[in-house]
Amino acid sequence: MKEIGIGIIGTGFMGKAHAIAYRTALSAFPHIPVPRMVMVGDVTADAAAKAAHQYGFESSTGDWRQVIANPAVHAVSITTPNSMHKEMALAAIAAGKHVHCEKPLSPNLADSLEMVTAAEAKGVCTQVGFNYIKNPLLKLARDMVDAGELGEITGFRGIHAEDYMHDPQSPWTWRIDPAGGPGVIADLGSHIIGMARFLLGDIAEVSADVRTVIRQRPVARGATEMKAVAVDDVARMLVNFGRGCGGTIEANWIQTGRKMELGFEVTGEKGSIAFTQERLNELHFYKAGGDARRSGFTRIEAGPQHEPYGGFCIAGGHQLGFNDLKTIEMAEFLGGIAEGRSAGPDFREAYEIQKVVEAALASSRQRSWIKV
Repeated sequence: MKEIGIGIIGTGFMGKAHAIAYRTALSAFPHIPVPRMVMVGDVTADAAAKAAHQYGFESSTGDWRQVIANPAVHAVSITTPNSMHKEMALAAIAAGKHVHCEKPLSPNLADSLEMVTAAEAKGVCTQVGFNYIKNPLLKLARDMVDAGELGEITGFRGIHAEDYMHDPQSPWTWRIDPAGGPGVIADLGSHIIGMARFLLGDIAEVSADVRTVIRQRPVARGATEMKAVAVDDVARMLVNFGRGCGGTIEANWIQTGRKMELGFEVTGEKGSIAFTQERLNELHFYKAGGDARRSGFTRIEAGPQHEPYGGFCIAGGHQLGFNDLKTIEMAEFLGGIAEGRSAGPDFREAYEIQKVVEAALASSRQRSWIKV
């Protein structure tokens, strides 16, 4: 397959990220098929037309169904609010299109399973937007765990905290509409849950405390009319992994002062590794048992020795960014389509992450440990 026709539904934050990634992918990954920017759709024809001009699409539409119906579109990126994911994905799958869907996959577990079943029955390639694990240093971290460099794993601490919802006057939007599913535990929590699974495997059981802190918000910016909030602002979990170790996971979108605290520590008998997305080109490694006078964490800096960093820059220390991680993600999606394999994380993995989210919500309601 020399060319893959791309359709994107949604032109907001993630729609823009997808468009940039598709347009960049071939320059960093010359072996993949050419992504042909065929059609972009948005809620209005005007917004779609502006995006088509900005990102170089051949055509645009105010009707998302036309993106899926276009015979030149082979793969569809869904970057809309969560409540729209299922209908769009099922329509694309029925049309035989490959589908990338932003996370969370759907508002609830039953919808996610329906999407997984449909995609697997049709045999299309799927991918879900957990782009942070595409960081070359995250792949190195998993390799170190798998190779036993840390010894037997004894613990995990993970967090994804930002502050974009900390202002009580921030208006009620689709993001906190319960029709789109739970709040921060799905929006941010799915990232750190997915990262924990990426590094250490299955999460077997959870004990969670999930809280709504800001209980009402204005219906619009500056409005005096208030609307009740039913989704969570903070989620804290104790987790036990299938491999035998335990850990903690936190998701928080009212963490004042934090813009991208997505990070973890993995501890083991022989050493530890630590990472934060705030310094995404660094992985810190501690090796136990050395000279106490010189002991401490060593900083591993991303460079061309950590594939696929070299596809972007031949020099270490020049650093990758958010859009580069998205480019790696979309390049892997295109490669998976061409080779007829899973690009990962696919719909099935997103479903497994959703199972942890729903187990945590049940645990918080019941005040007990819940098996995943």
